[in-house]
Amino acid sequence: MSDFQVKINGISVDVTRGMTVLQAATQAGVKIPTLCYHDDLVPFGSCGLCIVKQEGSAKIIRACSAPVVEGLSVITHDTELFEVRKTILELILSTHPSTCLSCIRNGECELQDLAAEFGIREQPFEVRLSDRPKDTSTASIVFEPEKCIKCGRCVQVCQDLQGVYALEFIGRGDMTVMAPAAMMKLEDSPCVRCGQCVVHCPVGAIYEKDQVADYIKAMNDPEKQIVVQIAPAIRVGLSESFGLPVGTVTTKKIYAAIRRLGAVAVHDTNFGADLTIMEEGSELLGRMSDGGLLPQLTSCCPAWIDYVQKYYPDLLEHVSSAKSPMQMVGAIQKTYWAEKMGIDPAKLFTVAIMPCTAKKHETIRDKAMFSSGHQDVDLVLTTREFARLIKRVGIDFLSLQEEEADNPIAEYSGAGTIFGATGGVMEAAIRTAYNVVTGKELENIDVEVVRGLEEIKKGTVDFDGTPVRVAVIHGLSHAKEVMDEIRAAKAKGERAPYEFVEVMACRGGCIAGGGQPYGATDILRKERAEGLYQDDRQSAIRCSHQNEAILKLYEEYFEKPLSDKAHHLLHTTYQEIPVYKA
Repeated sequence: MSDFQVKINGISVDVTRGMTVLQAATQAGVKIPTLCYHDDLVPFGSCGLCIVKQEGSAKIIRACSAPVVEGLSVITHDTELFEVRKTILELILSTHPSTCLSCIRNGECELQDLAAEFGIREQPFEVRLSDRPKDTSTASIVFEPEKCIKCGRCVQVCQDLQGVYALEFIGRGDMTVMAPAAMMKLEDSPCVRCGQCVVHCPVGAIYEKDQVADYIKAMNDPEKQIVVQIAPAIRVGLSESFGLPVGTVTTKKIYAAIRRLGAVAVHDTNFGADLTIMEEGSELLGRMSDGGLLPQLTSCCPAWIDYVQKYYPDLLEHVSSAKSPMQMVGAIQKTYWAEKMGIDPAKLFTVAIMPCTAKKHETIRDKAMFSSGHQDVDLVLTTREFARLIKRVGIDFLSLQEEEADNPIAEYSGAGTIFGATGGVMEAAIRTAYNVVTGKELENIDVEVVRGLEEIKKGTVDFDGTPVRVAVIHGLSHAKEVMDEIRAAKAKGERAPYEFVEVMACRGGCIAGGGQPYGATDILRKERAEGLYQDDRQSAIRCSHQNEAILKLYEEYFEKPLSDKAHHLLHTTYQEIPVYKA
C-alpha cells in the first residue's frame, strides 16, 4: 500500500514513506548506475554515480540515500548527468589498474560493466596506482589494495553486518585506504575469513585464494587418487554460474562433472551432515540429561568458530565438539572408506567443493584436522572456483547426463540438504533429537519456527512434554546479542534461556557464503534456500537417523555416537585466539 506518489522522469510511481529515490526508480523500471550501493548495506553515498536532478531546483541529490518526499520529481538521465557520471568513472579508473584480462573478476566486475555501458575506451586522466603490496597472508582470502576503489562496502560489511572490525578506513581525503588496523596483515587481524567482504566487493580488490591450478596439478599426478565431496549449498549455487535460474538443483550433473575432472569417487557432504546430527545431537541430549553446560552452540561454520575463539573464548565450552560435515567426511574418506576400497590413504587427494572461503583455513585449523594420520581434507574449492575449473577443462555442464554419487558416502537425508540454509542445522537436529527422546517421529517435520531471514529466530519445541528452547542466528553481528545474553546469565550463575543455539556467519547461511556466486540479495537467498527445501521435500528419507548408510557406518566402524573412535575422528577441541596477533 502506497503513501504517496513521486515522479521519475515524468512517470508517476507509488511509493511508501522511507523509500529512497533509487528504490523508487527501480520500481519504475529505471536503472540508476551505482557502485558503492548494495541492498545489504546502509546507503553510503561514496561513489557519486547515482546522482539525479531534482526538478524545480538546482539541487543534485544522491539517489541511493535521498528519501522520497511528497511532490518529489526527479530526472535520472540526461546529457549532463551522463557526462558527470562518465567523468566519475574515468576518475575511478585512473586509480585502478587496467589488467582486466588477468583479473579474477574479469567478466563479473561491476566497474568493468559500467565502463562498458558508458563507452569508456580511453583514459583522459593521469593514472595513479597504489603501491601497497598484495596481502596473501591468509589461507582463504587475498587482498589486492591496488585494485581497491574505496567504495567502502568491505568496511561496512565487516563492521556492520559481521561485527568483526577486521577492516577499517585509514587516512583522510584522497589518502584514505581500506585496510586492517595499523595496516597489519589480514592474518594478524580479527578477520574470521567469512568472505562476505569478497562477495560484496564490486571489483577484484579482495577475493578467494584461487586454487584451481592445485586441483589440475593433482589431476595430472598419477600418484594421486582424487576423491571429491560437495556441500549442500553447491547444488543450488553452481547453477547460476551456468545461466540457470536461481535455486535450480543440479546435484547429479555436479556428480557427472566431478567424474570428468578425474575423481575416482564422488561423495556428498550431506552424508557428513547426517553424521554430524548423530554426533552433535547425541552430545546435546547428553548435556541435557546429565546437567551439562547449556546452551550447546553449533560448530559447523568455521568463521563462527573463529569468531568465538577470538571474541568469546570464555564460552568455548558451550560449542559442540563435533567437527563440521566437511571435516567428518574427509576423516572417514581416509580411514573407513580407504580401508573398504583397499586404497593407501597417503595417495588419496581429498577435495571439498564448498560455498565458503573460511573452509580453506579450516582444513589446517588444528591437529584434529589431521585425525586420519594425514591432512583429512587436502583442498577446498569454492563454488566460484569449481565453476571456473569446469569451464577451464572444457566440460559442457548443461549437456551432462545426470549421474549418481558413490556409496557408501553418497546416501543422505533431506535433513542433510537443508544444512545449507540458516536454521537448517537446527531443524535437522530437532527432527532426530525428537525421535531419540520420544521414540516417535516428529508429526510436522517442517520446523517453520527456525526458517526464514529474520536475523534472530527464537522458539520452543515440545519434545513430548520436554520444552527445548532454541535460537537461530545468521550474521555475526547478531550473534553478539545472543552471546552477550549467555555470558551475562553465566556471570550471574544462571542458565541462558536456550538449550540449543545455531549460528551461521553469513546472512542466509551457506547458500550465501563467501564462496558462492556474486550478487546475493535477500531475494536470491530465499530462492536458493527454497531450492534446498524443495530437495528436502522430494527426498525419500528426511531425517538423519533414517539414513541406512549412517547406521551401517556405526555398525561397522564407530559402534555408536560419541564412541572413542568417533571422538578421535569426528570431534575436536577449541582454543582461544588473540583478536590481534602481535
